[in-house]
Amino acid sequence: MGPVTDLISAATERLLTTVHGLADGDWAAPSTCLGWSRAHVLAHLALNAEALAGVARGLAAGEQPNMYPSDTVRDADIEQLAQQQPAVVRERLQVSTVAFADALPRLAAAAPGATFERTPGGAVMAGALVPLLRLREVEIHHADLDAGYGYDDWPAATAIAFADLDSRRYAGAPFAAVATDLGLHWSFGSVEPGSPVLSGPAAGIAWLATGRDPGATVTSSTGTLPTLEGR
Repeated sequence: MGPVTDLISAATERLLTTVHGLADGDWAAPSTCLGWSRAHVLAHLALNAEALAGVARGLAAGEQPNMYPSDTVRDADIEQLAQQQPAVVRERLQVSTVAFADALPRLAAAAPGATFERTPGGAVMAGALVPLLRLREVEIHHADLDAGYGYDDWPAATAIAFADLDSRRYAGAPFAAVATDLGLHWSFGSVEPGSPVLSGPAAGIAWLATGRDPGATVTSSTGTLPTLEGR
């Protein structure tokens, strides 16, 4: 957990620096998340930290907790918080990141193989993934703010961790990906001779693996990038 925890701490500091640099008038500007303003993204990040802190505490207590009561409640909570004044959202985000950092060490007390559900009866996830899940939320949505920080600012270790995870859980049409800056490669699905081969920096490949568009930084041997239906 140590290296990922260090990445979370540094990523959170970068996020908060960006947040504190936003003027109140900047919060209503659109993010790159369809239908969400920057305020929505930051409200989501605050509530996600609270949710994952609750998961860590629940797992440590021997429970199988849920992140959210339901998607409907989650979405409504994000909308409600996003409508508050920037100072309120900013404070909620700051407090929630501290709460998550305080709760994270409790995962060491969780039973081996402990799991949690995103929503009741929903996707089941390994408790051991909690640190990486939070890192993804912070780094991906920091870039989604479209406020001067992009995926190409991610540390190499972060891009590698994201590509590793997404390649393991990908279930769509297979393709291979080569990180031209790091000399690494990933197989997304059961790659066979003739499967598309993507080339580009590790961060660009990791960004594409989230379902986002890396633009011209990543190219495909077929001339067309996959649309990631299987992610």
